[in-house]
Amino acid sequence: MLPFISQFGSSISFICIVVLLVVLASFFLKKINQPNLVAYILIGILVGPSSLDLIENPESIVFIGELGIILLFFFIGMEIDLSSFIRDWKLALFGTLSQILLSVLSVFLVGYFLDWSMARILVLGCVIALSSSAVVFKLLEERGLFSSKLGKNVSSILLAQDIAIAPILIFISMMGTTVSAGSVSFVDSIYMKILGGIIFVGLITYVAIKKEIKQLPFKNTIKDDHELQVFMALFFCFSGALLANFFGISEALGAFVGGIVMHAGKATAWIHQAIHSFRILFVAIFFISIGAQLNLSFLVAHWHSLALMLIAVYITNHMINALILRAYSNDWKSAIVGGALLGQIGELSFLICMTAINVGILTQFSYDFTISLISLTIFISPIWILITERLVAKT
Repeated sequence: MLPFISQFGSSISFICIVVLLVVLASFFLKKINQPNLVAYILIGILVGPSSLDLIENPESIVFIGELGIILLFFFIGMEIDLSSFIRDWKLALFGTLSQILLSVLSVFLVGYFLDWSMARILVLGCVIALSSSAVVFKLLEERGLFSSKLGKNVSSILLAQDIAIAPILIFISMMGTTVSAGSVSFVDSIYMKILGGIIFVGLITYVAIKKEIKQLPFKNTIKDDHELQVFMALFFCFSGALLANFFGISEALGAFVGGIVMHAGKATAWIHQAIHSFRILFVAIFFISIGAQLNLSFLVAHWHSLALMLIAVYITNHMINALILRAYSNDWKSAIVGGALLGQIGELSFLICMTAINVGILTQFSYDFTISLISLTIFISPIWILITERLVAKT
């Protein structure tokens, strides 16, 4: 570790360095049409223990990253319009289910020969099935495709994937092996997770049916008080996280459901205005923490396997999503471009990996390999899409 940074690692000096790196990296990456989250991951790698090792206390960055993902999922939930999901439910539901099932089948074909456990196969199948809303929405906006049929179909699939994270996390938590099967504590833990899952799925179903929650506490009182707005939003976020923790489920899932409830209370507008800056900050912190956990020596040592998996993931995701979009009346050219847009692995999959390693499904090697793979697919995504668009334009 550098002596200067070692002394002031958790001080303003370190923050200033990271912020400067964010600004410089973002300017550069915009020139090559890369999203900001790529800059965040790169900076995490640069300041992490496998590179310059500028972080004095690695545990603190992991904690802040976990805090960041709780806030990230709160915002994702807050932006979900369940009425849009219901309008396009056939494509959203069957498209997402097909993606998950086919992805799990693809991983099973590999895992069978590598003697992977069924739990690991299911987790990795779910990991590669989910695309990046952050990357895809930005690319749709840049290309003016939001209002097109393809843009609406891709958005519906992404919305369904965001909603699907709830049952996926509950299922992974129930598969956990942190306690011995057959013990009283194990049985109690399973019952608590099932009960928690029923409650959270019930809340989402209630919001989908009601469409609007008019009894949101203090809604009228705080609509003009920006300070109280911030703390009310944080209360819904972290009370949901606390409730999920009580049932032994991922805290991010609870924050996600808290965000859905806030959206149903039609409070989204003032929350966005009041704490939009919090979102930018903590999303950046989350991806920087992911980058800091990436091991460069691991990437170098296993680059052959990572490269093969990267190609396999893109071909599999591209093909599956293109076929799904074609099945819902998109022409072949649009379907192929849509498949490229959905080809990468998304930020939701980081949470799946975190949950899986915490409950004992993934080993440290599997975790390192998977988060490396997710990061690489995000890096490659704009290039893959550009190549696909040019090939389609020539046909």
